Amino acid sequence: MIRFENVGLRYGQGTEVLKDISFRVMPNSFQFLTGPSGAGKTSLLRLLFLSLRPTRGLITFFDRDATRLKPNEVAALRRRIGIVFQDFRLLDHLTTYENVALPFRVAGREEASYRAEVVELLRWVGLGERLNALPPVLSGGEKQRAAIARALIVRPELLLADEPTGNVDPPLAKRLLRLFVELKKSGTAVLFATHDVVLMDQYDAPRLVLNEGRLYYDQ
Repeated sequence: MIRFENVGLRYGQGTEVLKDISFRVMPNSFQFLTGPSGAGKTSLLRLLFLSLRPTRGLITFFDRDATRLKPNEVAALRRRIGIVFQDFRLLDHLTTYENVALPFRVAGREEASYRAEVVELLRWVGLGERLNALPPVLSGGEKQRAAIARALIVRPELLLADEPTGNVDPPLAKRLLRLFVELKKSGTAVLFATHDVVLMDQYDAPRLVLNEGRLYYDQ
């Protein structure tokens, strides 16, 4: 699905923040991405979401060379990738339902064609009773589940999760992890970025460990 070969990244004239990164993301896989703060996890996720281009090396997305993609091709590939941010990025003036439905609205679809799908997904993540609530009245866990639902509504082939449990308590973090595991079982590849070792110990999955810009594989 995605292949990195000897990828390096630097910002401006600074030193490289990612050095000789090589790994693969296979279809229907689950991997943790971990490492200390400042190790480069967010930069790697930005490369994976095509919001950055590497300074050197090769990245292929679905057999396409990422360095040669045109803007419209980048947009098309991004529709195959979902991303969940630690800070949620919900729009406070939109209801939970409207936030999750936003990708469909942006694409110009009629509401009748997607309403049932959005409602079903919100029920699946436990927000069936919060359809009309605005983000300011949602708890941290509810906001996170809404953000996850928004990323999933387009049925991505790959889901990138950037510290998705960083703002919730341990019991809810475990429940959210189980949700991501279920996504993998349904056919979505998941890359789950976290520094929570206790949480990672809850699920037996490969760990990609970033340290000082270099990536190590820990089964």
